[in-house]
Amino acid sequence: MSIFKKSLLVLSLFILSACAELQNVVNTLPGGGIGTDPTLIANGLRQALDFGIDKQVSKLTQKDGFYKNQLVKILLPQELQKVDRALRDLGLNDLADQGLLLLNRAAEDAVKEATPIFVSAVRDITFNDAKNILLGPDNAATSYLEGKTNQALYSKFNPVIKNSFSKVGADDIWTSIITRYNSIPFVNQVNPDLTDYVTNQALDGVYKMISIEEKNIRTKISARTTPLLKQVFALQD
Repeated sequence: MSIFKKSLLVLSLFILSACAELQNVVNTLPGGGIGTDPTLIANGLRQALDFGIDKQVSKLTQKDGFYKNQLVKILLPQELQKVDRALRDLGLNDLADQGLLLLNRAAEDAVKEATPIFVSAVRDITFNDAKNILLGPDNAATSYLEGKTNQALYSKFNPVIKNSFSKVGADDIWTSIITRYNSIPFVNQVNPDLTDYVTNQALDGVYKMISIEEKNIRTKISARTTPLLKQVFALQD
C-alpha cells in the first residue's frame, strides 16, 4: 500500500472516530439527539461565541467602551484610591479624573488585539467539549474560552497597554499624579504596576461581555437569531 493510501486510510479512520464520538455526546442529550447532525452542537457553540465576540467585545474597542460601561469600567486599584482622594482634597479633581479616564482608554486600545486569538480558540472547540459546554452553566462557553485564551491574551494585551499608556498620555499623567502624591508630607509612597493592573481588568471586562451574550442566547429564545442557534440551544432548554 502506498504512503498516500495509508495516510488517506488513517485520516478516514480519524474522521469516523470523531463523528462517532460526537454522536455519543449527542445521544446523551435531552431527546436522545434524534435527527441531530453530529457536528451541529460544536458549530452552534462556535456561532454563539462568535456572536458574543462580534457583538459585545467590539463595543469595548470603541471610545468609552470601558469608560462609560458600568459593567466593565476600570476603577482605581485600592492602593490608588487614597491617591485619588488626596488629589481631590488638594483641589486637583481634573487631574484625578484624567488619570482614571486614561486607564480605560488604554484598555479600549488593547482589546483590538483580542479578536484573532478568540477566533483561533473558537475554531478549536472539540467534540469532547460540546456536551459539557452545552449542558453547563450560563457562562460555560465563556469559561471554556477564558481557559483557552487567558494566557495568550495577557501576553498580547500587556505590551499593547504599556504602549497605549504612552499613546494616550496615561504614562505622563500617572507619573505626574504619583509624583504629586508622593510629595505630600507624611504619606506612604506608592509605585503601582498599572500595566499589570489594567491588563487584568481589561481581560475581566472582555470575558464579562462575552458571558452576557452567551447568557442571552441560553435564556432568551429571541436572542437565538439563526436557525443553528435555535436548533442547538433548544437541546439545553
